[in-house]
Amino acid sequence: MNAADLTLFVNVADAGSFNKAAQQAGLSTPALSKRISKLEQDLGAQLIHRTTRRLSLSEAGESLYVHAKNIEGQVSDAIASVSAFSQGLTGTIKMSVPTISGELLLAEAVAEFCQKYPNITVDMRLENDFVDLVGEGLDLAIRTGKLEDSSLIAKPLIQSNWVVCCSPSYIQRHGDVRSLEALKDHNCLAYTYQAQGSFDWRFTRNNIEESVRISGSFATNNAQALRKAALAGFGIVYVPRCCVYEDLQQGKLVAILTDYQPRRLGVYAIYPFTKYLPEKLRLLIEHIKQAYQAKSKYF
Repeated sequence: MNAADLTLFVNVADAGSFNKAAQQAGLSTPALSKRISKLEQDLGAQLIHRTTRRLSLSEAGESLYVHAKNIEGQVSDAIASVSAFSQGLTGTIKMSVPTISGELLLAEAVAEFCQKYPNITVDMRLENDFVDLVGEGLDLAIRTGKLEDSSLIAKPLIQSNWVVCCSPSYIQRHGDVRSLEALKDHNCLAYTYQAQGSFDWRFTRNNIEESVRISGSFATNNAQALRKAALAGFGIVYVPRCCVYEDLQQGKLVAILTDYQPRRLGVYAIYPFTKYLPEKLRLLIEHIKQAYQAKSKYF
């Protein structure tokens, strides 16, 4: 029995199929099956129940899987600990970033990073859904909000402040808004890309949290769509300040309810747990953090 056989066992368990695991390992299916059978023989226990339709782990298999998965992670950490020395700053980094930050600063910042390190390629996806980093083979994600998965590491980049705003023409037609209660009488456009708070707008005033239930004619999961609707004078929006900062500076949009403290969420660089962060990933995270700090006034 060796670590390679344990890794093959983990691959079979994760893939749920000898065929898929064999393809991933570059082995024939019979060869892989023989390796797993030999492992079972060495341990004196059946690890996998085999049927014509599916595979399932035995109780012994479930127990071994937990420990074998940990060994696999330790091997990856060991390799990562010397990768900066043995491989240099080369290879591909796959990452996922939110659309607002991607369009505002990350596209330019990451392209600049690639120019600085020409042997590194970055594959950057712009999307708002929180993806499965390990399942999709991603090295890094930039996300706003709380981290739910304890198996991931989150490095803070910046704090993102939100703002309630509308166009001057909307105020001229419908009047100013001086209290949260007054929002109930206005067309409030909801931002639905968030775990909570789409229709319950939350604020803090004098260290007391307050909220108001809003309603309106339009809701979307895209902040730029809300921005355009607000610029056209259709209603009031509650969005991250970075996506409307220039409009506020130019007077195309006006911040309202400024006596209240709006939402404030952390922006994080998130990556799978590892004891030894690859140097190229560390450098990219630091570069991205500097890009956020350079535009801190937007946030």
